[in-house]
Amino acid sequence: MFREMRRKRQQTSDEEARAILASGTSGVLALSGDDGYNYAVPISYAVDGDKIYFHSALSGHKLDSIRRNDRVSFCVIAQDEIVPERFTTYFKSAIAFGRMRIIIDDDDPEKRHGLELLMDKYSPTVGADERDKEMSKMKACAVPVLDIEHLTGKVAKELVTKK
Repeated sequence: MFREMRRKRQQTSDEEARAILASGTSGVLALSGDDGYNYAVPISYAVDGDKIYFHSALSGHKLDSIRRNDRVSFCVIAQDEIVPERFTTYFKSAIAFGRMRIIIDDDDPEKRHGLELLMDKYSPTVGADERDKEMSKMKACAVPVLDIEHLTGKVAKELVTKK
């Protein structure tokens, strides 16, 4: 169902692709947008196993796009070092493909879990009182969840270790 990587030598192991995904601080979520245009949006995220959690307003282009077509991809670039004298970049990236669902129900424990993961990742030193105050605002947000069906990682050929 998913294409094989053409440059197999540059493909990472599943473990390294997951490490790239876990280490990133933002990525680009690619969706089917309006009127046949693709819609790619930079976004913060948190990973838990084969799920990627995001946060969102309760309405807007992103959620409309997900409702129209739940098949999405999400790309994270972990390294992008420009090497001018070689006319290249030394990069590491991962792309997750899967289906996305939207959690709006405040009573759904997975919604709270996703928001807690995001807080753990982006606000690890914030105290419990502030976190609880922020969590009380969860009625004002949705938690889109990407269930990963396929994950690939790729590195620049210059970073591939010889085997």
